[in-house]
Amino acid sequence: MNNRPLTLAAALVVGLLVPSAGAMALTNVTSQFSVTATVAGTCTLATATLAFGAYNPGGSALAGSTTVTPTCTTSTPYTLSFDKGTTTGATIAQRLMTTGTVTLKYNLYTTAADSTLLGDGTSGSSTLSGTGTGAAQATTIYGLIAAGQYVTPGSYSDLITATISY
Repeated sequence: MNNRPLTLAAALVVGLLVPSAGAMALTNVTSQFSVTATVAGTCTLATATLAFGAYNPGGSALAGSTTVTPTCTTSTPYTLSFDKGTTTGATIAQRLMTTGTVTLKYNLYTTAADSTLLGDGTSGSSTLSGTGTGAAQATTIYGLIAAGQYVTPGSYSDLITATISY
């Protein structure tokens, strides 16, 4: 019997299974790189109107409240301050609303007890501080119009600037 075809077939099979000297195994080289980002602390501030309603000079003082809502990135410390308003002659210690040239005295406070004047840290006033949570944090601001101000009937207004520092 001729074993030649079988030997040739076996040689072909072995040649396919054993890599030739020209076929090299692949080499993998790896490297790593860093991924970074910087998140800056940031805040926004939303405000709402403080609408006292109808004031009766012969009645008692008129209280009101509103909210200011800071939204700051998590762990960002902030301070809220409030100016004297835009009415001529107003101060942090005595804010004024006006209709024409007539003024109506009022002020802003940190609590409903009206014991701590809210302002910019001057004239004995206090600011409000907090730390951001990443969510809106509504803060109540209290206002009071003192009793006994016999002023001209009309619609009185002022404009307060609230500032957030962070």
